[in-house]
Amino acid sequence: MIKNLLILLILSGLSQLSIAQNFEYGTVTTQELDMTKYDKDTSAHAVVLREYGKSRITIGNDDEIVLVFEYHVKIKIFDSKGFDNGTVAIELRNDENNDKREELSEISGVTTYKDEAGLTRQVTLDPKNVYNTRDYKYQTTSKFTMPGLHNGCVIEYKYTKTSGTGFFLSKFQPWEFQSDIPKIYSEYEVMIPAHFNYNAILRGGIKLTKHTARVETDCFETHGAKSSCSNIVYGISDIPAFVQEDYMTSPKNFISSINFDLTDYTNPYDGLHVKVTKEWQDIDYQLKIDQNFGGQLKRKELFKEPLAPIIAGKTDELEKAKAIYAYIQKWFKWNDYIGIYSVDGIKKAFASHSGSIGDINLSLIAALNSAGIKTEALLLSTRDHGNANDLYPALNDFNYVIAQATIGDKTYLLDATDPLLSFGMLPLKCLNGKGRLFSLDKPSYWIDIAVQQRENSTYNYDLTLQDNGKLKGTIVHYSLGYSAYLKRQQIKKFNSVDEYVENFAEKMPKLKILKSAIANLDSLDKPVSETYEVELNLFDNLHHDRLGFNPFILSWVTTNPFKLDQRDYPVDWGMPSDERYVLTVHFPSQYTIENPPQNVAFAMPNNGGKFLTGFDLNEDTFTFSHVIQFNKSIYNPNEYPYLKELYNKIILSEKAELVFKKKK
Repeated sequence: MIKNLLILLILSGLSQLSIAQNFEYGTVTTQELDMTKYDKDTSAHAVVLREYGKSRITIGNDDEIVLVFEYHVKIKIFDSKGFDNGTVAIELRNDENNDKREELSEISGVTTYKDEAGLTRQVTLDPKNVYNTRDYKYQTTSKFTMPGLHNGCVIEYKYTKTSGTGFFLSKFQPWEFQSDIPKIYSEYEVMIPAHFNYNAILRGGIKLTKHTARVETDCFETHGAKSSCSNIVYGISDIPAFVQEDYMTSPKNFISSINFDLTDYTNPYDGLHVKVTKEWQDIDYQLKIDQNFGGQLKRKELFKEPLAPIIAGKTDELEKAKAIYAYIQKWFKWNDYIGIYSVDGIKKAFASHSGSIGDINLSLIAALNSAGIKTEALLLSTRDHGNANDLYPALNDFNYVIAQATIGDKTYLLDATDPLLSFGMLPLKCLNGKGRLFSLDKPSYWIDIAVQQRENSTYNYDLTLQDNGKLKGTIVHYSLGYSAYLKRQQIKKFNSVDEYVENFAEKMPKLKILKSAIANLDSLDKPVSETYEVELNLFDNLHHDRLGFNPFILSWVTTNPFKLDQRDYPVDWGMPSDERYVLTVHFPSQYTIENPPQNVAFAMPNNGGKFLTGFDLNEDTFTFSHVIQFNKSIYNPNEYPYLKELYNKIILSEKAELVFKKKK
């Protein structure tokens, strides 16, 4: 049987007869040693000169089917900032008892450099300096640091990793073409017997420069079962470094890489065909009969009695749902365990007041359904876990479950694991593409994870310039929507509200808080309101003829989060935001404003966002305002320059100084 992947390559015209080529170990050219920079990225502190990997399914010494992965790389290090590339960490999987584990072998390394006299020296890696650390019960990391690191050196190392059947069947060795340093060339070769079929998935925006496939006959044999192999080579030249910036989901969504997922295989020992990738209807059935998932969703009876007083007298479904949601929120404490399943059953979790993501949100779903509110489970992948693949079923892509309640013609996405989340609000980690909606009585389907939430903040300053040169008055800060959630998180970290206020005052040495009041801290559906009576000593110049100060009294933006010339992945901050600032200052009649600030108006195309400032002077009072608004959750790479420029405008505007001048 010829692999489906190979057939597709031949039909698409991509196949050509070519053999992958590893490179000679331990040989460094004069040109490589004399390199002082990488011309295609002169800011790079190191560059991969060549990288080669090969994975092949074969028969091990104990007649077990194994995956053998060979890795070989040569890296030029220009300066000391590139030395971290000389520290290598290789993750190895193992079972709980460490009886079966991935094995590392044939580790070798050499560092080549020129000494002060210009003579070429080589230092080899001592195998005794390779050590293992147990990360957790299913993973060990093997680590080593290359010896003899010098500015301008070339390091080279290689190793072989062997994975038993249980490991590679669940996850064939992936390959990342891109890393945090540029690569001149990276190549990956796979050798897969026809017994095994994989879906190969290319990620990232960089196109392959080499892609060949051929059939190698009789390459695999065990117990008299022979098969041909698909020999496929993937290569990319001139690969830029992947630079992480703020406001992105998991890097693995965007790094150029190739991943393999097993769809089915024929067991060479007994000839039985095993289907691994199932249809969604198979996964739906699997979840439905799973006692830690579907079995828990059916346990509505657990909540009939405890919910009775919670919803007594409530006839409106939304009012009922909010009461049940608040009850589950307060009842449970999340134990920091993430996953879609209940660990020991929601009955036990309910009794202990503690549970996993699965325990709490499956309880919420069962509780809402027990009250007659139609609620289903939404499986999703969190932002740091990567996007769920919607091309074919893969249950392992999901690591989180929330509830979707339908009330009238509206749906609400709910997560009861955080006591500070208001009804219908999700934590940022859950705002990640699509989720799969699961029901006990109908087929599952994909939906967009979309919630109507924004980050909204409003600052109002009403201040009066005193004869002593100080400003005195009131600051009112309203945090709405997701900003209110973040503010509650911030305040709750302290033992008391007074402690939070003291900490706030300590960070603002020129601000003296005379009186404070914080409202709606525990009313999750209302904005958090902070009111401060303050005295500010903002003026460095104590001669009262000219008093200068920055009208942005609380510092907002000091550095631009967007520094790249070009960004090849989206800016994703999860939700739109709106920040408004109004400063009103009353001043004595003997003063005038010497340099009124210029108004700024910068708008992104297609109503993507804006930055506006305004200044209005009326005899002895002025009002200065600004608005920072982002109207989208996700901005595509072609919108990146506009975001970058908007932040440049903000930073430039906030450097302006406003001066009171005494009239002559």
